[in-house]
Amino acid sequence: MDPLDPVLSPPTTPTPSPLRYILSFLLVGLAWGFTTPYIRRAAIHHHPPSHASLNPSTSPYGPLTRKALGIVWKVVDLLRDWRYAVPLGVNLTGSVWFFVLVGKAELSLTVPITNSLAFLFTVLGEWVAERKVISRDTWIGMALVLGGIALCVQSKI
Repeated sequence: MDPLDPVLSPPTTPTPSPLRYILSFLLVGLAWGFTTPYIRRAAIHHHPPSHASLNPSTSPYGPLTRKALGIVWKVVDLLRDWRYAVPLGVNLTGSVWFFVLVGKAELSLTVPITNSLAFLFTVLGEWVAERKVISRDTWIGMALVLGGIALCVQSKI
């Protein structure tokens, strides 16, 4: 078997540039972290309508069926609210990107970096969405997280 023979040798896939990995890590962290405050706010301010199938006095269903229907209606009502559905869709898209990254990038970098970035973007998302003040201690913690990310990356170079 000749390794130079294109018919017999397995195809090689080009390795993505480090910039693509960095951008991917940032996008996953952004999708997970920045959307979390918006999902939380939408869930807190959500006031679902009543459903006749859940009322024990008018519903033909038993208590167990009503309980199951109640769960289904809660999910449906939340997904009908764009203030909840849009950030949730972006968040879940980040999960898909993460699983693609896990298959391509080094696992010992992918998991800590994306989760750390999600934390940082959650803090920034709370600042934007809820006008929360970022305390000095939180800024210090964020700087330490960035330092930890830099150490993880530096250890793999």
